Amino acid sequence: MRALALIVLLAAGAGALAGCEAGYIARAAYEEGRVLWRRKPISAVLARSQVPPEVRAKLETVLRVRDFAGERLGLDVGSSYKTISEVDEGAIVWVVMAAPRDSLEPYTWWFPIVGSIPYRGYFEKRRAIAEAAAMESRGYDTMVRPAVAFSSLGFFNDPLLSNLLQLDRVELAGVIIHELFHRTYFLASNVAFDESAATFVGSAGAIKFFDATEGPASADAEAARGVLDADLKFARFLHDEAERLEALYKSGIGHEEILKRRTAIFAEINADYAKLKPQLSGLERFELDQEPLNNAVLINYLIYFHDLDSFAKLDRIYQGKLRDTIKAIIALAESDRDDPFAPIERAARLGIPRATPGTDQP
Repeated sequence: MRALALIVLLAAGAGALAGCEAGYIARAAYEEGRVLWRRKPISAVLARSQVPPEVRAKLETVLRVRDFAGERLGLDVGSSYKTISEVDEGAIVWVVMAAPRDSLEPYTWWFPIVGSIPYRGYFEKRRAIAEAAAMESRGYDTMVRPAVAFSSLGFFNDPLLSNLLQLDRVELAGVIIHELFHRTYFLASNVAFDESAATFVGSAGAIKFFDATEGPASADAEAARGVLDADLKFARFLHDEAERLEALYKSGIGHEEILKRRTAIFAEINADYAKLKPQLSGLERFELDQEPLNNAVLINYLIYFHDLDSFAKLDRIYQGKLRDTIKAIIALAESDRDDPFAPIERAARLGIPRATPGTDQP
């Protein structure tokens, strides 16, 4: 179950593209307008006596998480997540991803504002499936998946989407902080960095939230630690498996032989994942065994779990003060916008803070 950093673009961007692309962006703007039109203050919903206790607890958590993220983590909260919008489907957007069959480099689409991104969203599942079929006919691996959340990157005050109430409180806190990181910082044309950084900040932020509000020994705080631990284990697993495939794809052997050998590697990845799976918390977030493997499926996860260990090491350098870590992540990314992972990995390896932000916030 994955959140989406971005999908809705400004209608004004439609003028930058022609034909069907302009229509696509206009449709995106229309759908965003529908979401915004349906917003209702969460405080007004909570004032109703008939709200089920479980729903009430989750809505109250959202309000507390957004306040915590702004006050204690330094994220740009604005007025996001003060409202809720009812949605018709469990998934707002169906996302298509594609990749060559002999490469882990994703196929990308270009849009105004956000640049090149390795996915394209559709508001109807059938259109996403049709796009995937067209890409497959051109020789690409493909994947179609739902996105349960998105960020407008600060262009609007995003509401909580009602489908997110299906998540438990720990997952919900992580998703809200994940999306608020996108609102705070977004590096155009580098979705792997944007999503991986948000994955770490979301999971680490959920730990900080439950530590502060319920205590480090609480069940929710322990569950949040389990989520981050699972993220780190899964990221290492993906790194190692991707290296095996990269070695094959760069071996110089013929295309048909590559396709034959990768089938065996995919089977080995499935076997390796079966061994890892019992060690992962929040398994619904890891659906690697739910569909046949191909490059697009692996890239989907690599985008969200790239080099999480470097973010975790950076956080240890800042003594677990996540507010400082977030500042460092952004500053380091800005120091090399073409390859933001490089300065973060270097700082994590050397163990020397980039600067002393001068705050003792968590």
